[in-house]
Amino acid sequence: MVGIIKNPEVADVFNNYPDHVRPKMMHLRQLILETADESDIVGEIEETLSWSEPSYKTKTGSTVRMDWKQQHPDQYAIYFTCTTSLVDTFRNLYSSTLKFEDNRAIVFDLSEQLPEKELKHCISLALTYHKVKHLTMLGV
Repeated sequence: MVGIIKNPEVADVFNNYPDHVRPKMMHLRQLILETADESDIVGEIEETLSWSEPSYKTKTGSTVRMDWKQQHPDQYAIYFTCTTSLVDTFRNLYSSTLKFEDNRAIVFDLSEQLPEKELKHCISLALTYHKVKHLTMLGV
């Protein structure tokens, strides 16, 4: 099992999401932690806040953030560092399955089921980005 460094301030953020949003955000968190746990190379993952949003950092990868925003009340998103090739790669792989915001996020509707297989693959690529960034299409 991957070690998780937790930050109590993250729990406060989750607790402050509206009741209909919190389960979706907790499920997304669980997918991130499961994906890290299933990897042979991720190692320890740190749960912290970046820009007041729940964020997940590893030594092997790029930061993964997530949030729900009041200005888009029917959506939530998982964010990636915009200076990486991550979202471009995800778009090439999953443009028929996932919705994207520029080169920084995958966006989900609260009313829809998450495409877990595709999403976990994207999360895995992000959490191992430093190991695969030199490969064409991140080695996919």
